[in-house]
Amino acid sequence: MTLSEAERITQLLQTAKTIAVVGLTDSPMRPSYGVSSYMQSHGYRIIPVNPNISQSLGEPAYASLHEIPEKIDIVNIFRRPEAVPEIVDQAIQLKVPAIWMQEGVIHEAAVEKAQQAGIFVVMDKCILKEHRRYLR
Repeated sequence: MTLSEAERITQLLQTAKTIAVVGLTDSPMRPSYGVSSYMQSHGYRIIPVNPNISQSLGEPAYASLHEIPEKIDIVNIFRRPEAVPEIVDQAIQLKVPAIWMQEGVIHEAAVEKAQQAGIFVVMDKCILKEHRRYLR
């Protein structure tokens, strides 16, 4: 029996602990900051991935996924679609179990490549909205 996408999302959000947020900024005015702050307030460890900042949400920032010295459960992408293939390649190399592409972040070829590598992918959905929907 295969799980529905809703069941897989619920399971992922229940078991994940660490979220690397690619494109997280240190500006409270940006959606990446608000969404990540919400997830942090619900017990997730947020790791900022952005070469242009030194920290965000009280956590040190890393220039790329390769620099993160700990296990990542979800790579959450807040970047333009053209940046997605490189991020997916890094996630595959690091054997990250899940990639989450925020609303408006769509790249079918990268999704297919990640899925072929055994990675669960959520595309074009807001992790905050899905958390509220499934884990009230």
